[in-house]
Amino acid sequence: MRPKIRVFKVERNSKMVLNKAYFWTSTIKDWIKLLQPESYKQLIIETLKDLVDRKLIKIYAFVIMPNHVHIVWKNIALNGKEMPAASFNKKIAHEILKDLKLNNQKMLQHFMVQEHSRSFRIWQRDALAILMDNRGKLEQKISYIHRNPLQEMWNLVAFSVDYKWSSAKFYHDGIDEFQILTHYMDLL
Repeated sequence: MRPKIRVFKVERNSKMVLNKAYFWTSTIKDWIKLLQPESYKQLIIETLKDLVDRKLIKIYAFVIMPNHVHIVWKNIALNGKEMPAASFNKKIAHEILKDLKLNNQKMLQHFMVQEHSRSFRIWQRDALAILMDNRGKLEQKISYIHRNPLQEMWNLVAFSVDYKWSSAKFYHDGIDEFQILTHYMDLL
């Protein structure tokens, strides 16, 4: 007998608010697999760690995929005048653009845009933010995050706990290699 699968209505929120938990997805422009290098994944971890250490965010789950990032997190305080999620995207884009300009002009061309305020865009506009307003939805999204590297289109590892760039190992054996995570039960 198959286990019953619970499905939740997905409500998209265009604006995150402080002190609410969200399932958040930010995707590289045109789904280009820009985040494959270990150095870019490490940049993401370091940026998240800085925001955690400065008590601007709490992270409950994450995965860094080749062309997108999923995070269940709470933005706790503004970073200057902006939400930490915006600071995160800006910092990552700035550092990747700097690296591409120095080391990969060919790849850099994929991110050229003709917009009023910029010449390059790393992230697609409007990250997805879904409010985590109940335990079932929260657990469903964390499970989705941890299974993401196993999907047939990615096939990055055989077992979710073997994928270094996610919180799966933390929830499996309590090891937070990056020292950025808070258990989701602290939300409830």
